[in-house]
Amino acid sequence: MVQRVAARTAPPAAPVRAPAARKSPAALVNGARTSVAQTLASTLGMQGERMSKVDTAWLRMDSPSNLMMIVGVWILRPGITHAALSERVRERLLPYRRFVQLAREDAAGAHWVDDADFQLERHVVTHKLTRHRGQSEQAALQARVADLAMQPLDHEHPLWRFELIEHYGGGSALVARIHHCIADGIALISVMMSLVDGGGAPPERKSRKPAKAGLDGAEDWLADTLIRPFGDITAKALEAAGGSAARSFSMLAAPQQSLSDTLGQAVDLARMGGQLASDLAALALMPDDSPTRLKGQPGHTKRVAWCEPIPLDEVKAIGKALNCSVNDVLLGCVAGAIGAYLRDLGDDTRGKEIRAMVPINLRPMEDAWKLGNRFGLVPLVLPIGMDNPVERVFTVRSRMNNLKGSLQPLLTFGLLSVAGLLIKPAQDAMLSLFGRKTTAVMTNVPGPATKLKVCGSTLEQTMFWVPQTGTVGLGVSILSYGGGVQFGVIADTTLCPDPQRIIDQFEPEFARLLTLTLMLPWGEAKG
Repeated sequence: MVQRVAARTAPPAAPVRAPAARKSPAALVNGARTSVAQTLASTLGMQGERMSKVDTAWLRMDSPSNLMMIVGVWILRPGITHAALSERVRERLLPYRRFVQLAREDAAGAHWVDDADFQLERHVVTHKLTRHRGQSEQAALQARVADLAMQPLDHEHPLWRFELIEHYGGGSALVARIHHCIADGIALISVMMSLVDGGGAPPERKSRKPAKAGLDGAEDWLADTLIRPFGDITAKALEAAGGSAARSFSMLAAPQQSLSDTLGQAVDLARMGGQLASDLAALALMPDDSPTRLKGQPGHTKRVAWCEPIPLDEVKAIGKALNCSVNDVLLGCVAGAIGAYLRDLGDDTRGKEIRAMVPINLRPMEDAWKLGNRFGLVPLVLPIGMDNPVERVFTVRSRMNNLKGSLQPLLTFGLLSVAGLLIKPAQDAMLSLFGRKTTAVMTNVPGPATKLKVCGSTLEQTMFWVPQTGTVGLGVSILSYGGGVQFGVIADTTLCPDPQRIIDQFEPEFARLLTLTLMLPWGEAKG
């Protein structure tokens, strides 16, 4: 009896364990960091998933003059119904978690948390377009888009909203607004492609698969052309980030490598260090661009305008004749249209140039479904005072070539990351550099060559604009789609009361360039 009681009350024997493996110093450091982060989160009462510092910077960048929303417009024929759109959004968009989550700022930055009161009908709504006397239907839609571009999204719920105009132009118009903290424009284009017929939710889009018939090659477009909208700039930046740079920095942690390997890496490191120093100086010492009426303190009202698509084949023909890229041709026309607009208003543009910040994608397209912001910026100076359209294109080509191999996209991405670590006043002061040195934000994205379908209807036209930051008051968008090139402008009315006048100059500038190209003697169009 006593023995049985003793057996029951004696402490259990300690289990025999294998000797614990010694953790490496790196593992101990990482473990300590994780522990500190968890303790801090617990102390501050934080919940949900941490927001990246770059996304946090975009969340806090809203201002009364510029809201950090990506605004897009789809023109669909025949029209689609609210019920069909809602079902498609529920099936394809809501599996992306960011679209059912709130963005919450906290003492350490910001985090994502599920919206316990999520209601789809709050985010997918309808609107009846009203037209003033003598106003065209397109002008009425442009006015509505401009109004929405200055209406803040509800921060008590996920930061996006779709507005369907069920009766527009013999079909429907869809206006999408998505806050930049959810994702950048490249990722959001990928997300929006999930809504087209044949698209898929994120679990079905993790790995690249052959294009389905319903997508009309949209997957191939996303993977093969969207990642390099500006030629080799993205490729060079990615190579620097993940190739020779990584090998060079690794030599600091691997002294046992052979002397020849170390010397080779040292050369790579020195070469990249020189490029890094040069690009950093170029960003820090950017001169002010020419003063024009397009630069100044913006107000609180915007206007939007776009043109009918011009044939992409004609743009390619000019590029081939001048030995230039499609982008060179289009950017030359943009510079010409802005210069012509200013001259029509009586301004002297001789010798003047303006700087446009151009987003450059820094992620593989197969990761676009993960959302977030993974892009850098390069400053492109547009020769608006140059009247000869061929000379203008050659100047743009030269400047684009000079940007190839630049590390500026990586530097600006790092700058945004640092900004997300700061308090908002310090972030605003740090990022004000771009506003002081920049007149416009410009995107140039190649789209699928064939038109897509949404809920059985044809997507006839598509446009989108990324937000302008700080005191920048002009946004320019170039998008090729379905065999045409769409050119659009969003502008602050204090600085540019009628952006349609810029749009109206784009086609004549393109026609001038086409005419002069055809007149050039054979062999003289190579620049």
